[in-house]
This record gives sequence, C-alpha cells and structure tokens, in this order.
Amino acid sequence: MAVKGPIGFVAKVISYIKQRQTGIHLGLKTNIGHGLYIGHAGPIIINPGTTIGSNVNLSQYTSIGSNSDAYATIGDNVYIGPNVSVVEGVTIGNNVTVGAGSVVVKDLEENATAAGNYAKVLNYNNPGRYINNVWS
Repeated sequence: MAVKGPIGFVAKVISYIKQRQTGIHLGLKTNIGHGLYIGHAGPIIINPGTTIGSNVNLSQYTSIGSNSDAYATIGDNVYIGPNVSVVEGVTIGNNVTVGAGSVVVKDLEENATAAGNYAKVLNYNNPGRYINNVWS
C-alpha cells in the first residue's frame, strides 16, 4: 500500500536523498525477506517488482533489472557476487551462488553454483557457502 499525501511526498524525498548518498537504489515495491546483506556500499540497482528471499548477500555493482513487467525472483540463501547482472524474469532458486561478473539470463536451479557471461551452472558442490549474517 502506497502512502499518499504530504507524508508520502516526504517519504519519497527522503528515499531519493538516501539513494543518492549510498548508491543503493531499491524500488518502492521490491519485496525483500529477512537478512538481506549488502557486502559493500556501492552501486546496487534493483527493479521495483523484484522479489528477494531471506538471507541474500548482494555485492557491489549488482544490477537486477527488467525493461518489461517480467521481474526477477531470488530465493533464500543466495550469494550474488560483484558486477552481476540479473536480466528480465529470471528465477534464482534457493542456496545458489552466482560468481563475479556473471550475466544471468536463464533460471538457475536450487543448490547451484553458476558463473560466466552468460551464467552457466558449474557444479552443485557446497553452494551458498558465502552467506554471512544468517537471519534465523
């Protein structure tokens, strides 16, 4: 539910100022679970319709975007490395690790470790091992 009137206007202004200060742009309609961890303060852009699960680690220069209404869904216990782009309506399963510099254009299954441009599953060994500050 959007806040309207003078309070809503003030909230939008404060949000805009904080986004400019930190370089972290979260859409107002983004659904985020407990335990989101942003490893470094740096440019992070997340499309407003994106759904992010619990205990997700985002690194600097991450972009989760869409040019249409096909929004990304990210599961629980996911590590996304630096310089990763998640494009369009991709679903990333639970316990997934996405390596640095990857471009994710296809769905990633649960318990996968993926990397590359375009991201490909490398293995299913010990995924999500980089999850810090797990929310219990």
